[in-house]
Amino acid sequence: MKKPIDSEHWYFVDESGDPTFYDRHGNLIVGQEGCSPVFILGFVETSDPHSMRVALNDLHTQLAANEYLSEIPSMKKTNIAFHAKDDSPEVRQAVFEVIRSLDFKAQFVVARKRERIFRNSFHANESEFYDYLISLLFENILHRYTINHIYISQRGTRLRQEKLEKAVSKGIANFEHRWNQKVTTETRIFPHTAVGEPCLQVVDYMNWAVYRAFIKREMRYFRFIQDKVSLLVDRYDNAKYPKNWYNRNNPFVIEKTSPL
Repeated sequence: MKKPIDSEHWYFVDESGDPTFYDRHGNLIVGQEGCSPVFILGFVETSDPHSMRVALNDLHTQLAANEYLSEIPSMKKTNIAFHAKDDSPEVRQAVFEVIRSLDFKAQFVVARKRERIFRNSFHANESEFYDYLISLLFENILHRYTINHIYISQRGTRLRQEKLEKAVSKGIANFEHRWNQKVTTETRIFPHTAVGEPCLQVVDYMNWAVYRAFIKREMRYFRFIQDKVSLLVDRYDNAKYPKNWYNRNNPFVIEKTSPL
């Protein structure tokens, strides 16, 4: 393992889809309206979050003053924060163009929602499922820089944050066990909202592009920002294993994957 770079590094984490498997009566509802067939966790990483924040804030100011866009109903939400699912096509194009100009890389874990795996590996517990994916997302990451700042899109209470910290620590422990090396870097975790942290709006858009590829088999958004993606793990596409880890040597194309 290389010596960590003596520098600070930032990660901004968000999700797309949902970790839900059952309704309140215990019926499996994966793939039904309102319950996604996949759950995606992703992050964008950068050593210069300030430039990302400035670029997103400048665009926000520009679009908020645009007379043509001001009458679009979704601008009420856009005026609070960019959100790919809710933004109008005109806004979405502008945000993607700014995102493509920024200096960052992104990684994703895509979890197909297999009930058998959910019950056997995670005791049908959504928090266990979520935390495992967080630990997998950061398993091979946090040894590279001496100080790591992780901003996670806010979910719940202080107890929830403690569980997330344990999930990240588990990912580090898995790395140490695999490589028989001690990770000596420092990691700090901050729950935050997309309204207060523009960089979380970037990962929201990146996740949305991946989600559209899997759900709609529509690659045009992903292709537009694919140079930013360093890793995409299609975790439970077992039919494609070990080719279900997509990177520079095995670029992600939705046609390579198994149908949902």
